Amino acid sequence: MCFFVPCVPYRRRVAQDGWIRGAEIAAVLVVVLLAVIAFRRARRGPDLGTPAERATFDTLHTASLAAPPLRDGLTPEGAQKAVRHLRTLLGTPAVALADGSRLLAWDGEGAHHRHQALRHAEGVLRTGRAGVLDAAQIDGDQACEVLDCPLRSAVVAPLTSGDAVVGALIAYGGAVSAGLVRATGEVAMWVSTQIELAELDRSRTRAIEAEVRALRAQISPHFVYNSLAAIASFVRTDPERARELLLEFADFTRYAFRAGGEFTTLADELRNIERYLVLEQARFGDRLHVRLRVAPEVLPVAVPYLSVQPLVENAVQHGLQSKEGPGHITLGAADSGSEALIWVEDDGVGSDPALIARVLAGESGDSVGLGNVDSRLRQVFGDRYGLVVETAEGAGTKVSFRVPKYAPGVHAGPPSP
Repeated sequence: MCFFVPCVPYRRRVAQDGWIRGAEIAAVLVVVLLAVIAFRRARRGPDLGTPAERATFDTLHTASLAAPPLRDGLTPEGAQKAVRHLRTLLGTPAVALADGSRLLAWDGEGAHHRHQALRHAEGVLRTGRAGVLDAAQIDGDQACEVLDCPLRSAVVAPLTSGDAVVGALIAYGGAVSAGLVRATGEVAMWVSTQIELAELDRSRTRAIEAEVRALRAQISPHFVYNSLAAIASFVRTDPERARELLLEFADFTRYAFRAGGEFTTLADELRNIERYLVLEQARFGDRLHVRLRVAPEVLPVAVPYLSVQPLVENAVQHGLQSKEGPGHITLGAADSGSEALIWVEDDGVGSDPALIARVLAGESGDSVGLGNVDSRLRQVFGDRYGLVVETAEGAGTKVSFRVPKYAPGVHAGPPSP
């Protein structure tokens, strides 16, 4: 008699057990076979397809190695790191990079000719047109003393940035072929693109620095005057508080006018906003109420320097200063997946949405720093990361923006004191 489990005849159970064991053995063999195949493939490396596909992969990989050193422009350090990868791309015995006044880098054989490289580039630097040199032109007035010298010809191509010729790429080899002439020209165009990208990065940095300087100049003189007046009012009645406020004012201005660093951490920006609000509360007293709603996990996120403080200043100056009775400001930051969401909200007098649209378009400067902050956010992170302003007359204002938690080239600068 069987309990709970249906009875199965003994022979049938044996047959089933044998089938199960056979299936288990087969499964194990399949796993072992797949493991062997995976191991052999791993030993061989990834399957990159046809020879043409493998050549394409190798070319792209080499170009990706050469690109980062060139993103700082045509400098000796970057040229020296990139030139060996450029020689791999061209497959020539030697390659040189020069600017208008010096040899920047050389890689490969025939180093006894390197002191002549700038002379080899003279024609191209002057005319901006690619050229081919034979052995006599390479040697010049000094005949090469190396009998088996591999450098018997050279293809010289210009490196440009915009309309200006900024350097030359020289590919040295044996006999010149049409393929080498074309390849050298294409590689020179690719290097020129990297140089132009570096110049664009520098231009973007200069533009952002100019906007930060403009924002610093935009810090309200009334705020400075009113802060000092508030401090002075406590000198006799509460000297200790006057001292504390003076220290807060000094730290605030030190942060606002610090040198270096496009970015700071959200924690550092909030610390300076706290100083600003301490000074404003000394002036407004019980009329100003501030609430913070900040998620700790977003405090290390990098944000553009002076990107949140102007929004708080705008809320105080345009939202609450003209309001009768107490005003409330909420400063928040929340985790939103791969991004951090930051907002400043007030229950002040609000504004005309059409006016805010003109401010963000750069057609009006009525709101402190809004257009400046919006422009810098878009330059750094892209158009989808600009300011979002929700407002109406008599209904308060909420200004929010998002920043990616991690973005290439975005690193927080030195912390505030």
